[in-house]
Amino acid sequence: MGATGMNWDLTPYFPDFDGKDMTVFKQKLESDSEALLEKASSLDTLSGENASDWEAVWLAAEELMTRYSHIGSYLGCLTAADAANEDYKREEAAFSKLATAGQKVGIEIERGLKETSDEVFDAFVSREKLSSARFNIEHTRKESQFTMSPEREGLAADLNVDGLDAWGRLYDTVSGKLTFTMDWPDGRTEEIPMAQRRSLIEGPDREVRKAAFECGNKAWETVEDITAAALNAISGTRHTLYEYRGVDHFLDKALFDAGVSHKTIDAMFDAIQSEGELAQRILKVKADAMGTGGVAWYDLGAPLPFPEQDKLSWDVAKDMVQSAFEKAYPALGEFQKMMYDRDWIEWEPRAGKRPGAFCTGSRMIRESRIFMTYNESIGDVRTLAHEAGHAFHSWVMRDLRPYQSGYPMTLAESASTFGEMILAEGILEDPNVTDVQKALTLDQEVAHGAIFLMDIPVRFQFEKAVYEERKSGELSVTQFKDLMVQTQRDVFGDVLLKGCEDPYFWASKLHFYITGVSFYNFPYTFGFLLSRGLFAVFKEEGPSFLPRYEEFLRLTGSDTAEGVAKRSIGENLEQPDIWVRAIRTLEEPLAQLQAILPETLTTEDPENTEG
Repeated sequence: MGATGMNWDLTPYFPDFDGKDMTVFKQKLESDSEALLEKASSLDTLSGENASDWEAVWLAAEELMTRYSHIGSYLGCLTAADAANEDYKREEAAFSKLATAGQKVGIEIERGLKETSDEVFDAFVSREKLSSARFNIEHTRKESQFTMSPEREGLAADLNVDGLDAWGRLYDTVSGKLTFTMDWPDGRTEEIPMAQRRSLIEGPDREVRKAAFECGNKAWETVEDITAAALNAISGTRHTLYEYRGVDHFLDKALFDAGVSHKTIDAMFDAIQSEGELAQRILKVKADAMGTGGVAWYDLGAPLPFPEQDKLSWDVAKDMVQSAFEKAYPALGEFQKMMYDRDWIEWEPRAGKRPGAFCTGSRMIRESRIFMTYNESIGDVRTLAHEAGHAFHSWVMRDLRPYQSGYPMTLAESASTFGEMILAEGILEDPNVTDVQKALTLDQEVAHGAIFLMDIPVRFQFEKAVYEERKSGELSVTQFKDLMVQTQRDVFGDVLLKGCEDPYFWASKLHFYITGVSFYNFPYTFGFLLSRGLFAVFKEEGPSFLPRYEEFLRLTGSDTAEGVAKRSIGENLEQPDIWVRAIRTLEEPLAQLQAILPETLTTEDPENTEG
């Protein structure tokens, strides 16, 4: 094990936490950063005369970026797996300060590009050692047009350590330590880590779901002032920085970072709105099966009332994912086995772990790590397949240079959802899987569709509304709660039972508090729908499509989302057509689910159907 009590092996990063190797690594990273910053600061705007010097800066920065990512990934693993460890938290905070030197190098690089002529720039990116990084350098040049002076950008980087980023770290600490008193329907009470709440809310027993939802929100209520302060600070700081940087609208930065145009996002949401009846139908099927007349927020990720199934052990879950991958996509199956063999996955339920799941990695060691909390449900199996898709994406790109491997979240989520769909297909085609298990899988597939078409738009619309309101001042806890409830009602309509909204969703959802990126929501729906489009082609063409799919993955760090789609699969993302077709792929699993429901459903007791 890479650290005491953890499942994953982190020793390829460093043999020991805070050992000699790690200490030397940090010292050299700091000295090299300072030296490169000094060199970059001494150069004038990029010109024909100093192009060789700027080339050296770019190449050194690429290597420096790889080292920052390496130690950042390592510390992220440690603090996620043991959020209460003071040494890990202290080191993460120190790294945040160390990373400002790297950020300042980036500031100088942008300064060097901001005023350079098109002629000089074209010659620069045509240099042999830089030509393959052309997209990244062009992207940086565009970003440089929305920067403050180097002095102000440097000050902002310094202030973010104890300002913007500190609010994010505070939320991580609070959420990682938070527990709630679970009042079980049978009268028991139990103190449960918040990281395990999701598995209860997505469980089969509606009374348990309701209890976990209500008891969990009581815990979030105890920290509502902290989370409100954090969300106000994060959004307010961004508004201030956008104003000084000349960013016209708060969405401009999010879309630029996501590698998509306004036309593309508008086309996607137009398609979601025009096809909204399908998502409503999915939730009505769920409500009819439960006999509730509508759904509560705690029903969205839960299975239909099927007969109780045995819990899925970790070994069973691993086999389900690997078997599905091997059958449909042998290279992905081999990769999955390698991750198991090398202990790349932190999976065990344990007090002190942060909520959620993620995939991280290091280009220095060309390895990934998956973080999750496995609670023996089919949803957790799906999470494993999802994060494995992320890891495989990085694996396919492992031989590309760092400047070609930084892809936006919109394209990252395509690979993860592709992994989920291969798992679902494998389960449905397995003759050894029971009808109930297949129904559970179909239920999850269409339920996820409803979430991506309704829940994610709620997050997007809520965050937009928060940023609009934040222009006029801070929002109160009551305003956050009211705004969240109203947004849920607007998007879901009558299918969401009145009084069964989640007023604390803004506090419990980690994504609102990630300081490195704003609007950490619409890329999920983007990736989900784009991946369904990719998978539809895969089902039609078979294995011959996989080389094009891997080309799609390899291009994700070298073009916009629109460019990647056009070059690899010949689709125009700025038109609603591809999005409409992707949404309509949910019709087939919904029909399959409705056909199998009469033979697989159980009838819930009336007392279990209260809103």
